[in-house]
Amino acid sequence: MKKQYFKFSTQYRQFYIEDKDDNEKGNAGLPDFWSEEAFNSRLAMVNGVIGVGTESYGNIKGEIEVLEKPNTNIDYTKYDHVVEGGINISSGELQIKDCPNANLELSLKIDPGKYRVRIYSSNLDSVKDYDLPNDTDDDYYRIELWKSDDMERRVLKQYEYK
Repeated sequence: MKKQYFKFSTQYRQFYIEDKDDNEKGNAGLPDFWSEEAFNSRLAMVNGVIGVGTESYGNIKGEIEVLEKPNTNIDYTKYDHVVEGGINISSGELQIKDCPNANLELSLKIDPGKYRVRIYSSNLDSVKDYDLPNDTDDDYYRIELWKSDDMERRVLKQYEYK
């Protein structure tokens, strides 16, 4: 599958990757969805929903790519933060949505199944005001996913706030 790009506005420093037909979407609003571990790792998870923690409050840009196998050639110096987790896409349609309105920003048809999701965050230091939309924010999010039964959250590189 070709790489797809996205650019949209979101709030509360987060957006969502979801299975179109997931029944647990309401769980994304539960207090333990954004637990301390989820907040620190910038990744919240329930079965069919992943919350991606962003640095900016408003404009989000990035790319998503479905891979045949995991990328093993990662140049960690290009990224501020790298985290992985798992999601079950039983419907065969992955969706990216904003927060809090849950507007559909991107939809991908993929084979149903369990996927490993890796999120690379870069240019996080470009964000100067964490709670206000700012056109100068230049944070960027690359998302890779591939079929895998591994559903555990794992931080591969931790961003340290400056």
